[in-house]
Amino acid sequence: MESSTRYPLLTDNAHVNGDGDDRGIGLKISSHQHEQPVQLVKGGWKSAIYIIGVEVAERFAFYGTSGNLITYLIDVLGQSTAKAAQNVNIWSGVATLLPLLGAIIADSYLGRFNTIIVSSFIYIMGLVMLTLSVSTLIPLKFQYWVFFVSLYFVAIGEGGHKPCVQTFGAEQFDDCIPEEKKAKSSFFNWWYFGLCSGSTAGMLVVFYVQENVGWMIGFGLPAVAMAFALVIFLLGSEFYRSHVPKGSPLVRIMQVFVAAYRKRHLCVSKDGVPLYEEENPDAAGFSSNRQILAHTNQLKCLDKATIMDKMDTSCDTKNKWRLCSVTQVEEAKLLLRLVPIWLSCLSFGVVFAQGSTFFTKQGSSMDRTILHDFRIPSASLQVIPGLVIISTVVIYDRILVPIARNWTGIQSGITMLQRIGIGISFAALSMVTAALVEAKRVEVATQYGLVDQPNVTVPMSVCWLLPQYAILGVADVFAIVGLQEFFYDQMPDEMKSMGAAVYLSIMGVGSFLSSFIISIVKFASLENGDEWLGNNLNRAHLDYYYWLLAGLCTFGLGVYIGVSRCYLYKRTVAVADVLL
Repeated sequence: MESSTRYPLLTDNAHVNGDGDDRGIGLKISSHQHEQPVQLVKGGWKSAIYIIGVEVAERFAFYGTSGNLITYLIDVLGQSTAKAAQNVNIWSGVATLLPLLGAIIADSYLGRFNTIIVSSFIYIMGLVMLTLSVSTLIPLKFQYWVFFVSLYFVAIGEGGHKPCVQTFGAEQFDDCIPEEKKAKSSFFNWWYFGLCSGSTAGMLVVFYVQENVGWMIGFGLPAVAMAFALVIFLLGSEFYRSHVPKGSPLVRIMQVFVAAYRKRHLCVSKDGVPLYEEENPDAAGFSSNRQILAHTNQLKCLDKATIMDKMDTSCDTKNKWRLCSVTQVEEAKLLLRLVPIWLSCLSFGVVFAQGSTFFTKQGSSMDRTILHDFRIPSASLQVIPGLVIISTVVIYDRILVPIARNWTGIQSGITMLQRIGIGISFAALSMVTAALVEAKRVEVATQYGLVDQPNVTVPMSVCWLLPQYAILGVADVFAIVGLQEFFYDQMPDEMKSMGAAVYLSIMGVGSFLSSFIISIVKFASLENGDEWLGNNLNRAHLDYYYWLLAGLCTFGLGVYIGVSRCYLYKRTVAVADVLL
């Protein structure tokens, strides 16, 4: 047990019974569970299937809108390659950071069901405005501004929709029912299967329409898809289990830091000191299944917030900014323990941003003719990771997990942290592959005398890009699904939407970092007279840029392994075992 607690990359100790050591108490099922039989009627796969359907339609809309933006910015709005890539990265960053705000609103005030509905209407409005912005109905001088305003309306809708839908789907499964607990892990795999199915269909259909029929119809299809997603969501409303918000969980976290600071002069006894815990379940913030977080000895300075001093005992009413429960303190510790994991995964977010920017530009310079005279849009290559994911998820969930489960004894086959680490390593490999392919493309361009002819197609099949896209798809199966499940599982019960938002924020900050790295690389390479990211890719050194990202990702992987080995999984204990 000691080794499994200290080395979470080797075994999954998140939900196993403890042995009484000072690292926490294992999961024990309380006899108070399921006091409301109605919960057994609702939820499970019969409700989750509607939510997966919503995700399929929403991803069709989002990727149909975002995946080919760089082509529109370059070919229609006339922006440079680097400027267009920066704009796409900034917008992607905003769209994946706004879910943090959406999650706070959902967890604290509106609830997930209502937040999904409100954000869906905003989302649809943004897509309709975007469709109008590329039509003749908007005067040419206003089209640029209407286009970007519409894009950011879409980002706002995404900010409320994305963190809630996944969390809403996961909470349809009750951890206290063994069958549903097992199904929840499978849900994340099939959730991502649906996500990739929708995004792949969106890129195949919408990109072709945008480049061969017109941009107005190309942006109109996502608007129709998003409206369809809202209809699907409402159709399943009678089957959903709903979470009722109980006020801002962030206030509870802030109370811990304030109380610990105010009692900073107190000492936490090594032999143990009575720590305060609420007897009222609602006041303590106990979860609906009567489970609370077990006390841990990490970050002991925060335990001072649970010590009752003379001022606390002399008061008839509890001052929540001076005295906090063990549950509150452990929630704060959970969040702090997640920070190093989040930071060490940012390198993966940077690599993830390349698929819709430089990978697309790389493909636009190559021979995209397949099946005689059929010419595919360069942005359509983004479907390759999706197709790889769709096939890999099935293999992973139905074949690899059962085999690994028999070998390790872990319900999910491998731990969540192991899964994420494997994904990061594949991301680094995709950058190495991209650098080698780009070096080959430049070599071919040089052989045919096309170095100074950037608008002429290099006689090299676009199929050369398939390996880097495919490896990135495998990386997504491990890292993204792992991140989704990890941050959902490890968040306090009242902050589950925030867990989905935190995972998305890795991609958002990764996009911003990608934009920042592009600026630094452009400046540094220009100063040395050899621009890496110029508009003429035949003279640029995009391969050097990919090697740089491969090195950063490898460094990030090393940091991730280090912090993962020190990570202590969330552990729970039944309320009855604490309040005896």
